[in-house]
Amino acid sequence: MLQTAPQILAPDELPATEVINPAGPGPVVLVCEHASARIPAALDGLGLRPEDRQSHAAWDPGALDLARAMSEQLQAPLVASRVSRLVYDCNRPPEAASATPARSEVVEVPGNRDLTADQHAARVTEVYQPFRDALARVLDRHGGAVVTIHSFTPLWHGQQRATEIGLLHDRDSRLANAMMAEWNGPLTAALNAPYSASDGVTHTLALHALPRQRLNVMIEVRNDLLTTPEAIARVADQLCAVLSRSLGQFGTRSTACCQDGPATGGTP
Repeated sequence: MLQTAPQILAPDELPATEVINPAGPGPVVLVCEHASARIPAALDGLGLRPEDRQSHAAWDPGALDLARAMSEQLQAPLVASRVSRLVYDCNRPPEAASATPARSEVVEVPGNRDLTADQHAARVTEVYQPFRDALARVLDRHGGAVVTIHSFTPLWHGQQRATEIGLLHDRDSRLANAMMAEWNGPLTAALNAPYSASDGVTHTLALHALPRQRLNVMIEVRNDLLTTPEAIARVADQLCAVLSRSLGQFGTRSTACCQDGPATGGTP
């Protein structure tokens, strides 16, 4: 008898993905893969300790609020996941072990150990595919650059991270380089920090932006800079100003992707 994968999301937990300001005419499409710490009830909290369920392991704190603020300023569509990255990391392909990690830095994820093929397939079908398809639909009707919004923790394996804002790229470095050239304001930026494409973090850019030959960049903000509405507004203002000036350097929204090799450097 043909067996189907177990259902993860209950009807009242759908949709797995939301599209904010879908008709926004702005120059970019914003993406927030790690917007939510929500774990479907069927997964019983993945066996996480209570203190880990709202940690950076489960989501990117402040990233969705920042993306919303940028969406409003830029009048841009925003595609965001509504499920924790520990259930399925929408910035990873299904074949990657990090898509459903059994451990994230110091956080153990018992509910991700020894997943069966059916259990893994359910997460792909119910979390990753709706996100991937929703973003594809938005990009098919919107010609803007692809800009993904993330946050990162100030402390990683006991080491302080000095980077405030990271601008990451995959094979196409045009927009990241333009933003570095235009960068000014109170916060500092670094290219391909605190990690880079060589660490496997640019799946969304590679899957959606490169084949469409769209300008693209992954923006990482240290999450201690996103702890209040006022702080988020300041970061959004600086990012939107730099992004707008940088996009102004390009004559069209979508120009041919460069053919240089993948980004290297940086550590996770």
